Amino acid sequence: MERRTFLKIGGGAAGSYLSPIFVPVFGNAIAAEDLMAPMAVAAKKALADVAMNAATKAGASYCDVRIGRYLNQFITTRDLNVDNVVNTESSGIGVRVIAGGAYGFASTNSMAPDAVATAARQAVAIARANARLQTEPVQLAPVKGVGEVRWATPFTRDWRAVPVKDKAEMLIAANMAGLDAGASFMTANLFQVNQQKYFASTDGSYIDQDIHRLWAPINATAVDKASGKFRSRAGLASPVGMGYEYFDARAADKVKAAGGVATLYTRSYDIVEEARIAGRQAREKIGAKSVEPGKYDLVLSPENLFLTIHESVGHPTELDRVLGYEANYAGTSFCTLDKWESKKFKFGSERVNIIADKTTPGSLGAVGYDDEGVASKRWDIIRDGILVNYQATRDQAHIIGEKESHGCSYADSWSSVQFQRMPNVSLAAGKTPLTPDDMVKDVKKGIYVLGRGSYSIDQQRYNFQFGGQLYFEIKDGKIGQMLEDVAYQSNTQEFWNACSAICDQRDWRMGGSFFDGKGQPSQVSAVSHGSSTTRFNGINVINTARKVG
Repeated sequence: MERRTFLKIGGGAAGSYLSPIFVPVFGNAIAAEDLMAPMAVAAKKALADVAMNAATKAGASYCDVRIGRYLNQFITTRDLNVDNVVNTESSGIGVRVIAGGAYGFASTNSMAPDAVATAARQAVAIARANARLQTEPVQLAPVKGVGEVRWATPFTRDWRAVPVKDKAEMLIAANMAGLDAGASFMTANLFQVNQQKYFASTDGSYIDQDIHRLWAPINATAVDKASGKFRSRAGLASPVGMGYEYFDARAADKVKAAGGVATLYTRSYDIVEEARIAGRQAREKIGAKSVEPGKYDLVLSPENLFLTIHESVGHPTELDRVLGYEANYAGTSFCTLDKWESKKFKFGSERVNIIADKTTPGSLGAVGYDDEGVASKRWDIIRDGILVNYQATRDQAHIIGEKESHGCSYADSWSSVQFQRMPNVSLAAGKTPLTPDDMVKDVKKGIYVLGRGSYSIDQQRYNFQFGGQLYFEIKDGKIGQMLEDVAYQSNTQEFWNACSAICDQRDWRMGGSFFDGKGQPSQVSAVSHGSSTTRFNGINVINTARKVG
């Protein structure tokens, strides 16, 4: 669709910001303005009680109910055109029970009480069938019911109330800025998510949550027509758990004035300005010097390090991977229970402190309660370099001697059974004052790496290779020319033990993954990872453009 035609169509009445959406439950379209009105809490509570009563009468010793309504809007643009606008709406009920010491799960997209009761009885029947094969009964860590409570993502501007026309104009303005700055091609996309999740359980909880997330990835590609060489520079901004105020350019200007680049992608985001920078840097990358392979001290920005944290720390400390229950998406884990039991496994240097949490405002993992009704919290995974804990759900907590769950249960839909998913996993900031400029002064031969690039990691989350978006040579304490064709290789333990310096809290910020896959059938979750700029000494760097052998 041409931009002019799209804007003409999208510039109608204020109520047309979301297209009518087909709802399979009722077989008709739901009006756009009705998407703003959530289902009444009293109605959700009544349906949850129907499910729990039916499950209990059928013989369940425990039951939880998740009533979900999931709204998504995805806008994709290329250069000066809108490629696509997609709106989805999905709603239904999932019922999980324990009967005969085993789990059973069933779901329905019908909100009729009879259909809900039928699903609950079906879940009990499945649990009884599972119990015939189960060798040990499910053990749930205790959770005290919280009664009727509500939690919502803090925001001041609801993305659902912003016209598509305005969003498309913002994305195309970003593309125009990138093209004007030197890019040959530009893309800018906007992913918007609203999860309306109601949880109830026979423990006595009725929890209503309204969760909002945003991500606006951009990509600039520059082409040298004479040589045919091309380079791309993706955006450095992180996905966030907040409202549309994230794109308030006036707020972004204030943030930049107060804290510079360190806060540019944290509390607000000027997408047009970053697109302009990306277009210029994509062009500069074409003429950048190709790196000489060897050992380097790496200075990694949070925009790069978040993915290394995700893959080399977040996934291997998921307890279901450690136990061998989960082996999809790159295997199990090298962080086996014997390493944790020894209380002395040196995961990293003494300055490495890794914290799990689901409480940081603006993060993707921030919720009030997980999908088992457990309140969000913070806990240590790595303390002073030593592995001290994992990520656990209610049925895993007893395995590692925990008296309560870590609150790591999540399902990406009402129709999916909840299981262990990663919370925010972050590297704590350094304890002594240190800026990135001060950190670089001590580096004789190094590389400064920004942004997420290619990555690969083995089946135990141990041996890995990571790239980035931007690389700059560090020589005798000064940042110099741009480099290209860089990737760093290590194994998880060597890498984190090579951590020699971490900038202080002033530099700390979060990156994140908006589409983190796990499980079979596959489910997707969103999770953030924070850090300050961090230095790792003597890391092997390869040239990705050179042939091996």
